[in-house]
Amino acid sequence: MNADLKQLTAELRQEHKDILAYWQRYAPDPTNGGFYGRVNYQNQPDPKADKGIVLNARILWTFSAALRHTQHDDYRAVADQAFQYIQKYFIDPQFGGVYWSVDNKGQPKYPLKHLYGQAFALYGLSEYAHATGSAPALSLAKDQFQQMIKHAYDSKKGGFVEALSRDWSPATDYIISKYDNQESKTMNTHLHILEAFTCLYRVWPDKSVADQMRGMLRMFLDHIIDPKTYRMNLFMDNDWKIRRTAISYGHDIEASWLLPEAADVLAAKNPADKPMQKKVRDVAIKMARAATTGFDPSDGGMNYELEPDGHLNKERSWWVLAEAMVGFMNAYQLTHEKQFLDKSVSSWEFIKKYLLDLKNGEWYSGVSSDHKILGNDKISMWKCPYHNSRSCLEMLERIEHLR
Repeated sequence: MNADLKQLTAELRQEHKDILAYWQRYAPDPTNGGFYGRVNYQNQPDPKADKGIVLNARILWTFSAALRHTQHDDYRAVADQAFQYIQKYFIDPQFGGVYWSVDNKGQPKYPLKHLYGQAFALYGLSEYAHATGSAPALSLAKDQFQQMIKHAYDSKKGGFVEALSRDWSPATDYIISKYDNQESKTMNTHLHILEAFTCLYRVWPDKSVADQMRGMLRMFLDHIIDPKTYRMNLFMDNDWKIRRTAISYGHDIEASWLLPEAADVLAAKNPADKPMQKKVRDVAIKMARAATTGFDPSDGGMNYELEPDGHLNKERSWWVLAEAMVGFMNAYQLTHEKQFLDKSVSSWEFIKKYLLDLKNGEWYSGVSSDHKILGNDKISMWKCPYHNSRSCLEMLERIEHLR
């Protein structure tokens, strides 16, 4: 086992370097600044593609985290570039918060204040402040947090409204969910808001952030996680009534490690949160067990989603496999059950065999159940270096703790 872990560590460390090298080479836009909004599998950029806050904030987080974990100064330049671009083009100087997207020249294209996008801006700014000690970044992160609480927090029912207009007035476009079906609160957005708050709390351990983290964990325990199946409900209304759902294997396994991470960070500074920490860990183990039904032992891949009508989406998505690797390793750390370690390692073996583009670099966005390559974007609004680079960092840290 020690020999296997040593080999796994070497492979993941090299893969982390390779991912970052790809983004250093192919992502920067030398003409318009920042980063290309789209690059295809042949590494050809689309110079006219719009640029989204999710992609740019994830680039900011990725290179900031790499800088903090490795202390390699060559990652600082990309982190600085990402921070400066967001600061100059994405932050709304009139109403605060960030735009969902800008055009290729940095002009506001879609100024919707979607809370998913707001969360990732906060996530990236917080990690950059942590890695560099940047006072301007921390100031922007604090303001971002306060804008989210002021305009989007539901003080009566808890949680956050899915999206608002540029001036923070009600919006009718939710992007991820359906406004017409009253899907005003979603699992996905809340999961990444909690993730962002956890990152902010590490660098700014203010009581207001801790209170929000506790509230978010309660929302997951009380409204989002089904207490019978330990799977998450996906789309809800203002009163947390389910409007639409499915089984999202990737989100379930991702949440199974993000939720205890938040609880651990809280409890480390607040002993009174120890009972919450224990409860979240217990639920997380059950979530990981439930997620194993999406794992296909025939190839070590993870299915994408089981729809309410019984249709199983067997796509093996890059981000789902990245999260499965970490989520199952986390479950192994909590239970010491070998089945979880085996599934974590199998996820990496699947990634190596089917998702790594050994010719052009980075990962394919996904493959079918018979392993045919899907999609054509290495870089896009959603295809980014965050899931895969983070999975490498998380795995390296967790393997180190196993020794």
